[in-house]
Amino acid sequence: MFRALQLHQIEDQSTRAAVTELSPDAFPENEVQVRIDWSTLNYKDALAITGKGAIVRHFPMVPGIDLAGVVAHSCSPDWSPGDRVLVNGWGIGERHWGGLAQMAGLKSQWLTPLPEPLSARQAMSIGTAGYTAMLSLMALERHGLTPDQGEVLVTGASGGVGTFATMLLARHGYRVIAATGRTEEQDYLKALGAAGIIHRDELSGQGRPLGRARWAGVIDSVGSHTLANACAHTHEDGVVAACGLAQGMDFPATVAPFILRGITLSGINSVTRPQIERGTAWSRLARELNIDLLETTTREVSLSGAIEAADELLAGRIRGRLVVNVND
Repeated sequence: MFRALQLHQIEDQSTRAAVTELSPDAFPENEVQVRIDWSTLNYKDALAITGKGAIVRHFPMVPGIDLAGVVAHSCSPDWSPGDRVLVNGWGIGERHWGGLAQMAGLKSQWLTPLPEPLSARQAMSIGTAGYTAMLSLMALERHGLTPDQGEVLVTGASGGVGTFATMLLARHGYRVIAATGRTEEQDYLKALGAAGIIHRDELSGQGRPLGRARWAGVIDSVGSHTLANACAHTHEDGVVAACGLAQGMDFPATVAPFILRGITLSGINSVTRPQIERGTAWSRLARELNIDLLETTTREVSLSGAIEAADELLAGRIRGRLVVNVND
């Protein structure tokens, strides 16, 4: 038996979350069994746990889009008991039972080797947020953005993706302008490497089709008007990586920045990336992140504590990352 945070849909179509005991026989997928050491609580997990977003369509469900642990049993020649692995994306926690549990049954192609020298806890401190930030940085680099071309805007900078985007960009010599609604976090963001801070209100309302060129690049985890305004203020031939929708899924923009300044809008899909790209991203995270800074961005909760923390996360009261000790 193992413990898991499980979601059920009840008669009024609301979601009930509770920690329960399950048998390994209950796994919907069972090609590889992983004994989970650590998981995370992401924005998407919080929506699933509270039922405030249409994340889960099939119940019962174990949420958790990230996990790290050790292979306990494998029917695949690619994995052996004792292998250290991590999983993020692939629909776990949404369509397949995810990481907020002590065990997971998974398809072999979903697993990524846990890169040295990261521990399972450190990998989950990074999680999908850090992985998405690295994919975004790789997109900027792929389109030729270099630090000497100008400032790079990071929206949602106090959140998970924004935190890592700020750290990674600063580590590579970019001058980072962090946009946040939490002005009390200025010292924290500057400690991560931000060179300047702007209030998110500068970007979150309806803007002009084309504004004053301010940034050479953008990593945006907010979407909606914020993404539209970020594009409108990007330099000629600049690059914008769009990886989130905290403000909304809409994109109230015009073609002006694209046909008058030739900017590139690069969408970041972190869910179904091929393993070669995942391996590159995670290897770079293991090498390039300041592990000492990592701990300052992380708060730990228990498996049952993740339920209460989900409300805090949606209310915007969480800074940085939440890691979940599934064995607590």
